[in-house]
Amino acid sequence: MLPVNLRPHATLGRVLDDLGFTVLELVHGDPDRSADIGGVAIHDPVEEPVLPHHALVLGVGLRGPDEIAALLRSLGRHRAAGLVVRLPVEVTAELAGAVEESGVALLGLTRGASWAQLAALVRAVLAEGDVGDAGPETIGGVPSGDLFTLANAIAALVDAPVTIEDRSSRVLAFSGRQDEADPSRVETILGRQVPQRYSRLLLDRGVFRDLYRSSTPLWVEPPPSGMDGFSVPRVAVAVLAGDEVLGSIWAAVREPLSAERTQALRDASKLVALHMLRIRAGADVQRRLRADLLATALEGGAGAGEALSRLGLAGQPVVVLGLAVIATAPQRSGGDDASLATERQRTSDALAMHLSAVHPRCAAALVGDVAYGLVPISRDGDGEQRAVRIAGDFLDRVGDRVHAVIGVGQVAQDAAGMAAARASADRALRVLRAGAGHRVARLADVQVQALVLELHDLVAARGDRLTGPVARLFAYDEEHHTNLVETLRAWLDAFGDVIAAAAAMYVHPNTFRYRLRRLAEVGGIDLTDPEARFAAMLQLRVISPGTPPRSGPDRPGPGRRLAAADIARD
Repeated sequence: MLPVNLRPHATLGRVLDDLGFTVLELVHGDPDRSADIGGVAIHDPVEEPVLPHHALVLGVGLRGPDEIAALLRSLGRHRAAGLVVRLPVEVTAELAGAVEESGVALLGLTRGASWAQLAALVRAVLAEGDVGDAGPETIGGVPSGDLFTLANAIAALVDAPVTIEDRSSRVLAFSGRQDEADPSRVETILGRQVPQRYSRLLLDRGVFRDLYRSSTPLWVEPPPSGMDGFSVPRVAVAVLAGDEVLGSIWAAVREPLSAERTQALRDASKLVALHMLRIRAGADVQRRLRADLLATALEGGAGAGEALSRLGLAGQPVVVLGLAVIATAPQRSGGDDASLATERQRTSDALAMHLSAVHPRCAAALVGDVAYGLVPISRDGDGEQRAVRIAGDFLDRVGDRVHAVIGVGQVAQDAAGMAAARASADRALRVLRAGAGHRVARLADVQVQALVLELHDLVAARGDRLTGPVARLFAYDEEHHTNLVETLRAWLDAFGDVIAAAAAMYVHPNTFRYRLRRLAEVGGIDLTDPEARFAAMLQLRVISPGTPPRSGPDRPGPGRRLAAADIARD
């Protein structure tokens, strides 16, 4: 098994080198003063920060030097590496003093870049080398999977700013000197995606078709009009692994490349292919290892403490979330297990991304057919309620595209409590899967329904059958095509309210009263006895749950006139 390195290895200086000028710039401080960045965190002015060691903190919404200086001093106590604020920033004497006193470098986010874009870019830099051997591995002299370093190396070979993109024109990495390109390239970098209007233009001109058919670099002229910022020509080459297209390399150039540089770009594409394959393999390995660690932690046995430590969750309370994707009718009827498995993995990855934005130390993975998430919380807060809000926010974002439900477990104070926390999440999740009408629930919210399902399991295992008054009512209904069982169920569900029960069955209240008297006679049940009522309700819920209502002339539907016999009884 390959060891997991859950702590990224990238200094603040490295982040500035990769993202500088286009996205970030140093406002004040020494970027090489701190150790490796331990993660990205978003500043929350309401709650006390829970930060990874040497965190890069995104100061969303901070205004004014005094407010920034106060946060810098607080982050210094938490040993943060850097604070990013929106440019422009006035560097006052107090602000400069706070940077020096705290040891936290102050960085500025350029105009036009969003915080979401910055978080994605920084995490891409930090993710390099997350999974792999204990020692550094290199491919072609470049650390394995380090596409940013590779992009800078290619830029030096072809003397032009470079982007490395996947098949969907999503930017995986980019070199420096992007300011030498045109506005369309800057927009692409900021959005981490080639804008649709440009990709549509290239698609209509057949550029992608020609690009992916050959390993030879392709010259791409901008449109004559310049098309809103696309003014500098490009040289592109496909990144191929055999006959599989992995992506492409794009260099913004003013004139065609020489034969030597063309060959260098072609050779570089083969090296990029090796790195991209390594990243893909590493992502699969990381996913499996994270799932193994999370599964070990959830078992709560001897290895739970070590697993939590490797996940970065040791020594703090966590809440367990359990997410299940409900199969659609076509998937159930057609046995489309492959599409359901893909949907589960996609939703699990989305949950992991959502949780990482909530807290840098959250962990999530697919274990069996359930995606579990571990959310660290403070010891003095209401962890379950916070987890319910987080789960609800995630499902709101997913919308109706995926029919998913989330069970929220109890708080696990340490590794010993993990098994019980998972069990409570699983019990809540089972109720939701059975169709409780909610998308998120704690066990406390659905404990009665959970107990009923568990009693039903026990009854089914023992082969128990209906007895007593309820059994007699079922037999009478079967023989005479009546609805006495349904009448009893409706009356019990309505807590003895005849008007409400009659409305639920779409019959006149007098008709319902007649049936109530009749079922008491046939079944021999005393409806005034609470023990008899409880026994009947328990049998109806546990031994014959969800018995479909009997249809026919004795059960009028909405808007249908009562049968003549019912009127005569009234």
